[in-house]
Amino acid sequence: MSIKKEYFETIKGRGAKSKVYKKFQLTGLIIAEVLHDDAHKSLYIKLAKDHDENRLMSLAKDVAERKNITNKGAYFMKILQKEKGRLQKKS
Repeated sequence: MSIKKEYFETIKGRGAKSKVYKKFQLTGLIIAEVLHDDAHKSLYIKLAKDHDENRLMSLAKDVAERKNITNKGAYFMKILQKEKGRLQKKS
C-alpha cells in the first residue's frame, strides 16, 4: 500500500472513533439524544460542563417523558432558566 493510501486510511479511522474524552461531553450528548435535539449538542455539552450533570439529566428525562410537548429542547431550556440558581455547581 502506498503512503498516500495509508494516510487516507488513517484519516478515515480517526473519523470513526469517538471524540468524547470528558464525562460532561457524554452527558451533553445523552441530553441531546433524550430530547431529540441533535442540532444543539454543543449547547447541552456546555450546560453539562457548567451545571450539575445529574440534575440536568433528571430534568431532561422528565421533559422527554411528557407526551404533549412538541419542542422538548425549548421546554427544557425554559425550565432550566427558571431553576438557574439551583443548578449552579457549588464551589
